Amino acid sequence: MKRKTRIIIVAAAAALAASAIGGGVALGGPASDDETPITGPARARAEAAALAWTGGGRVTGTEAGDEESYYEVEVTMPDGSQVDVQLDEAFAVVGSETDRSDDESGDESDPA
Repeated sequence: MKRKTRIIIVAAAAALAASAIGGGVALGGPASDDETPITGPARARAEAAALAWTGGGRVTGTEAGDEESYYEVEVTMPDGSQVDVQLDEAFAVVGSETDRSDDESGDESDPA
């Protein structure tokens, strides 16, 4: 499947999921006191961008105003690894880091 088609499908699925849960109720695990989850339409856009970047997976957490970027979306992949996708204000990917249970060092990659 072409990348553009996959991005459109993922974005549509994320938008549908967001509308089905009431337009942006914060999902994912409980946030600590200093983490603000992404809500509303911004959450749907952030999820779609992150899932398009990772090529799939399940969103397990979000954060607005992350110390590394404007938005952060945590995606758990089918193999159990987690990818933290960093987004700017326009929902463009500015970086990502993969956390694996067997490798705590992570793997940073640039979107370029």
